[in-house]
Amino acid sequence: MIAKTLSQLALQLNRFLRHNFKLDEDIVLVSNLNEADGSACTQVNNKLALFLVGVEKETASRSKMPLLDAGFARSGNSAPPLHLNLYLMLAANFNGANYSDALTLLSACISFFQRNPLFTQQNLPGLDPAIERLALDMENLSIQDAGSLWGMLSGKYLPSVLYKVRMVSFDGADIYSQSSLLRKPVSDIGSQP
Repeated sequence: MIAKTLSQLALQLNRFLRHNFKLDEDIVLVSNLNEADGSACTQVNNKLALFLVGVEKETASRSKMPLLDAGFARSGNSAPPLHLNLYLMLAANFNGANYSDALTLLSACISFFQRNPLFTQQNLPGLDPAIERLALDMENLSIQDAGSLWGMLSGKYLPSVLYKVRMVSFDGADIYSQSSLLRKPVSDIGSQP
């Protein structure tokens, strides 16, 4: 579900950038900046890389009540929906001569998400059905936090923007157990004391 979320956001950005800048190929890739061995990913040269930098559980979400089926005197237990916050980085990995292109494209992406901060099934048909909505918020990073993050990622800073994507819902409505509401038969119905 997380991979599909990133892919759908990259798809939207690519449509926007291809149309506005008359590009022949996709410029936004869902990719790490580095391979597992630490070498640079060459596929993101002169591209915008969209990647996950963190996941956290949303603690201020609504909870659902247990499922009851009164007609059969049974209750169903299901996990509550899991709402996540994804931290996504969009980094412009362009060479020196193309630095101004990097800034132009990054600015266009910021503008796109500023105008389109909320995605639902209605405006993003490819969104995973288990996801209720995606709300994007640009995050502020202090110089120290940015330095720490880039030190962890690759050691070299790239023009970038960090977004918090709120309320990605993993639906917990799948019933994982059932139990009877009747505990033991009642045998003294109608008897008088």
